[in-house]
Amino acid sequence: MDIKKITDSLRSASQKLALQNASEKNLALAAVADALDKNRASIISANKADIDAARAAGMSESIIDRLLLNDKRIDGIIESLRLVIGQTDPVGEEVAGWKTPNGMTIRQVRVPLGVVAIIYENRPNVTVDAFSLAYKSGNAILLRGSSSSYKSNVEIVRVIREALAGVPGGVPEAIELVEVKEHDHSDVDQILNAVGMIDVCLPRGGKKLIQNVVQNARVPVIETGSGVCHLYVDEFANLEMACKIAENAKIQRPSVCNAIECIVVHSKVAADFLPKLEAKFAGRVKLHADERAIKYLKDAIPATEADFGNEYLDYECCIKVVDSIEEAISYINSHNTKHSESIISESRANTRLFQSMIDASCVYVNASTRFTDGGEFGFGAELGISTQKLHARGPMGIKVLTTTKYLIDGEGQVR
Repeated sequence: MDIKKITDSLRSASQKLALQNASEKNLALAAVADALDKNRASIISANKADIDAARAAGMSESIIDRLLLNDKRIDGIIESLRLVIGQTDPVGEEVAGWKTPNGMTIRQVRVPLGVVAIIYENRPNVTVDAFSLAYKSGNAILLRGSSSSYKSNVEIVRVIREALAGVPGGVPEAIELVEVKEHDHSDVDQILNAVGMIDVCLPRGGKKLIQNVVQNARVPVIETGSGVCHLYVDEFANLEMACKIAENAKIQRPSVCNAIECIVVHSKVAADFLPKLEAKFAGRVKLHADERAIKYLKDAIPATEADFGNEYLDYECCIKVVDSIEEAISYINSHNTKHSESIISESRANTRLFQSMIDASCVYVNASTRFTDGGEFGFGAELGISTQKLHARGPMGIKVLTTTKYLIDGEGQVR
């Protein structure tokens, strides 16, 4: 891969996009949405080839679910894209402004970052999400997907580029896809070391991928997190609600980062709640229970230290019993990945304490962690869930791909 040639082209494209207004960018994105709809058969065909190869390689069905595209999911991709079109263009937004005593006018305005790279695994919908957010915010984007979704990504990018080429003012060179070769990650190293060529890199995937990017990148990184999410069932919980939310947060789609991996239960309700939970799960989830929880469960297995803080990404979950909300908060903060946490409680004091003291990007009260998602938050698409504290935190929408600069107007002032 010739990283300089690729990023030079992307830089040129980003400069063209920076001069476009919202109407021009929205027209191009609308053309892409229409093209995705018209080409869904070829996209699904390419995706089937990826799915077949993944199954032949022994990939788990929960991970294959991340890879899968069908008509319903393409409908969702197009809907997300149209939501992005409907959002306010952040570029040029005046964040602050004032006049100095000497008469100069200072304005702080939003501007694109420039050239963005995203390194991601499995999920081909990310290809469209990342592109649409980058394009709308005036950025060019370099996509490095995984080998397991490569055929899907190639076809999606082909459709996007052809759609952009057919629109007056469209910038098809604003998107590039890295050619992925199985077991060869030299291209990732080039991206991570492209100082001065790439303005920011976002990893989106499992713990191993994220750690590699964070530890080895010399370019700026916005860290997305793996999802070790917890559900805390307080002593004042509505237990029927807790069972319903646990079922949704664990079972609806266990392979995603906002699914829960551990259920923390107050000791005062453990004897009542845990049998209800087991009945609700109805054998669909393998439970790893600590020594206090296991006596209330029929089919659980003893949890080991490795279970606590583990991201299963499957139909598995660990159970931890605690004696107080303070113990629950301490346990969660020491085992989570700063992603999403939830408390089930009718106590206002306890819910506010939980929201104040839990260190995570999203903290829920009486709701499923599955809502940590750009679409659910009204952003349309998302780049991922940031678990860091600088620049961005939580679901990342359009504004994350902007920075600010100061524009100063004077009339001959000197210092």
